Amino acid sequence: MNTTALRQIIDKARQHESTDQALEHFLKAQLERLHPAIHLPADDAPGALSSFVITYIEEVPDVLDAAASVAREAGIEDAVKPVLKIAEQFFLQPPLLLDGHEGLEGLLDEAYLAHRLVEEVNDRYITHFGQPLIPLDTTRANLIAHQLIGEPFANQLDEAVQHALAGMLDEASFEQPSVQAYRERLAAPATCSAWQRWPCLSRQLGLELQLRA
Repeated sequence: MNTTALRQIIDKARQHESTDQALEHFLKAQLERLHPAIHLPADDAPGALSSFVITYIEEVPDVLDAAASVAREAGIEDAVKPVLKIAEQFFLQPPLLLDGHEGLEGLLDEAYLAHRLVEEVNDRYITHFGQPLIPLDTTRANLIAHQLIGEPFANQLDEAVQHALAGMLDEASFEQPSVQAYRERLAAPATCSAWQRWPCLSRQLGLELQLRA
């Protein structure tokens, strides 16, 4: 994993934002159209929204490092690393549909791709193993990011994630003899203990999202 390069890209985007403030202008325009389920602090809604986006972006290399570390400890690196490399490439070599997207505003799109990839992988592992591969709760954060990015473009990003995963974690992947071994390692106390060292994304971003049943 080359998460150092990801952090350098993020740092450069933050420096760019300090001069052109493109993200700030973009987010101010989103405030009036946010879904009512998204709760912002009344005293500083723009600041909270900006902090959310920056943290959401900055969490990507941390999540990838966490996943790579735990995968090594759990003995499932061969299964996890190819997926993590895709998330990494979303930053290092963004898809063509992100051409022209620059600065932190552009990295929001790339971070959404990476976090949605993690969410999709988790969904597939839950279906087959009864538990996520990467136990980080990104669902609410991704829904907020989807709202900020806006449709139909956010839906295009979702399609890009599905395309990236095509053939990687299909039904045949979970029919290999090693599946049971993966299942046992994922449920092992050592794996659970390793994940407890990493913070849960949904507890750090500072926004509330009330999902209706």
